[in-house]
Amino acid sequence: MGHSAYNRFPQLISRGVASMNTRLVLIAAAVLPLAGCMRAHIDESREFDTRIADTESVVVLAKPQIEGAGAESEFLDCIAYRIAGRRKNIKVHPNEEFTDKLFPWFEPGTVPTRAEGLENILSQPGVAERIAATGVRYIVWLDGGTRKTDGGGSLACGAAPGAAGCIGFGWWEKESDYEATVWDLQQARSVGSVGTNVTGSSAILGVVVPLPLIAHTQNTACFRLGDQLRVFLEGGSAAGG
Repeated sequence: MGHSAYNRFPQLISRGVASMNTRLVLIAAAVLPLAGCMRAHIDESREFDTRIADTESVVVLAKPQIEGAGAESEFLDCIAYRIAGRRKNIKVHPNEEFTDKLFPWFEPGTVPTRAEGLENILSQPGVAERIAATGVRYIVWLDGGTRKTDGGGSLACGAAPGAAGCIGFGWWEKESDYEATVWDLQQARSVGSVGTNVTGSSAILGVVVPLPLIAHTQNTACFRLGDQLRVFLEGGSAAGG
């Protein structure tokens, strides 16, 4: 490399980075307006009236799975918190405590997959009395999960003496799809179900400092599903999708 070309080398690097940054900005301008945005839908199906009493409680359990894992334990806890509400208007019984007291009748290999099988469990010696002692009137069986549905781009980060940063652009889409089926232990039947589907796009733009725009689909699914379950148990009608 000649002397003049050598002297222009930093300028060439600077121009290359500037050109790359320009391309990133153009890409981001097209994609970033969608990042962090979510689309949510909620469905409710009611078979019988429900109106939980002050002396009654509800328990949230993961629906038994033949294969794979059920809803995440953190999501169950979130749903339980939203059902109770800020003022704790509805009593929510701890799920592990409930299954321990009713062992083995509500274990994955024992509990019926349909509400029609409840009568058989309730007819077993001591089961009805144990349930009455817990105060639980309704079981909310939760099923579903959150998964990545699409994504692309590339983001690289590095560090050097006196400098560090990232360059690139990455994006991904997630879907949180959950359904809750409600069983009435007093009447030994299913009273309905509530489901929600939330999809969202997230992105990270790296121009020295990473700029994340995250769509929290699972949190949104919990808030919408938990709040609607509270309304359902109190005897209210479904919210709009």
